[in-house]
Amino acid sequence: MIQSVEELESYAQQLRQARAEVQEEINVCMGTTCLAIGAEAIKEDLEACLAKKSSGRSCKVRPVGCNGLCAQGPLVMINATDESHCETIYEKVKPEDAQRIIDCTTGTGEACVKDITCQVDIPFFTRQKKIVLENAGYIDPDSLEDYIAADGYQALFEALSHMSPEEVINQVRTSGLRGRGGGGYPAGLKWDSVAKAVSEQKYVICNGDEGDPGAFMDRAIMESDPHRILEGMALCAYAVGASEGYIYVRAEYPLAVERLNRAIKQAEKNGLLGAKIAQTPFSFHVEVRLGGGAFVCGEATALITSIEGNRGNPRQKPPHLSDHGLWGQPTVLNNVETFANIAPILRHGGEWYAQFGTEKSKGTKVFALSGQIKHTGLVEVPMGMSLRELIYEVGGGIEADRAFKAVQTGGPSGGCIPADQLDLPIEYESLKAIGSIMGSGGIIVMDETSSMVEVARFFVEFCMSESCGKCVPCRVGTVQLYNLLSKFVNKEATDVDLALLEDLCEMIRATSLCGLGQTAPNPVVSTLHYFKEEYLAGMKDRA
Repeated sequence: MIQSVEELESYAQQLRQARAEVQEEINVCMGTTCLAIGAEAIKEDLEACLAKKSSGRSCKVRPVGCNGLCAQGPLVMINATDESHCETIYEKVKPEDAQRIIDCTTGTGEACVKDITCQVDIPFFTRQKKIVLENAGYIDPDSLEDYIAADGYQALFEALSHMSPEEVINQVRTSGLRGRGGGGYPAGLKWDSVAKAVSEQKYVICNGDEGDPGAFMDRAIMESDPHRILEGMALCAYAVGASEGYIYVRAEYPLAVERLNRAIKQAEKNGLLGAKIAQTPFSFHVEVRLGGGAFVCGEATALITSIEGNRGNPRQKPPHLSDHGLWGQPTVLNNVETFANIAPILRHGGEWYAQFGTEKSKGTKVFALSGQIKHTGLVEVPMGMSLRELIYEVGGGIEADRAFKAVQTGGPSGGCIPADQLDLPIEYESLKAIGSIMGSGGIIVMDETSSMVEVARFFVEFCMSESCGKCVPCRVGTVQLYNLLSKFVNKEATDVDLALLEDLCEMIRATSLCGLGQTAPNPVVSTLHYFKEEYLAGMKDRA
């Protein structure tokens, strides 16, 4: 049991010293993507080959989370041990490569050819600023010791020992952190509202019900660094006066669920969660709840209804969660990425975090790059980076060097952004101004071969199938929207259909109960605005 800041720091120093004695760390990606294509067998073969070696060098094979370069998996990364800081990466590794990798790493192979990549040479890595993902790819997600060695739980113990709840909230407010789930509401203001609410029971909920097509940011964070989420939630609970927390995770994320549950048990066993943490009156218990299998359960009120054991339907607001949340009690609900920012903010200070990003969009943002782009994967970049930089420098440009056509941000709730907006800075207000949103961080890139009408129909179909059916505008409106779009795809539309399409979008957006329906027309509205000629080409009297 760790009972004080001093004990935690002493233990962390011991762990760091032990790790420093390892001359070569062979980190094997054990995220879902790499595991699906054979990472487990590669790890076992590396361990077997290393066991036979007697090079005199201290080496260790370490299972780690995702380092972001998902399209090139399975990945093996060798940590730098010299002044070059060149962490080398083996891409698309096969089990039969294990012996060669061990030979190269230990320097015992004859005529060893390192067909490897150095991180410092790749814009995919060099253009990033990792705060949320700083541990991803470097620590074993199943190891509490690895997390503690990386300053884990330091912020929590320091806050419990030397800071008041108000001071914690003030640091979060100073940071300018806005909720990363899509709404962009200032986290500090949300926490302050719950802290001021009068109630004997308050709750903290982490929303891990990531459901956007092309989005995998939260999954990677939960799989790679589960203790960071727990620490962020505990800091929030201390700040607002909560004693219970829930992590609501998609049932389709079994590895994330497994690692979170293991992390909770480890933290409880070592006094980092549970009763009277760090010998203070503060107690905090966390439980993982599986998602209800519907996209709408990612909406705050529907998520809470699902945790309560009911069908995950949204409800009208107000009342807001800060007054009437889980079981009618004041509740803070933030997403995975938001909580993953909290510990570094408390360790380094709110002003440190606020130096990154832009005036109104502080810090960094984690994005899942997908679609017709060369380097699909997970990245974390400062707010304010342009779409062009993200797509062409970090993402490597368009697959097969075809022409860029559009990028969809914000998932089904977002909009399609054309080529003449590529220099737009990525921040909440700028994206909203052109008809899109930040969303949770899904970025889908489309090239010249994409039909924007079909893209709009795809997202509308997704919203249509995921509608809970509680309100007519969403339940019926999305079906009619899909049918109208199909007429344009099949070149059967008329002028009447075009006018009806525009009116229907406005009606659904203005009258739907929750965010799913209110934002379902966004892909249609944005493509109508920027790619109207493709709609006109789908009209039978103009084809």
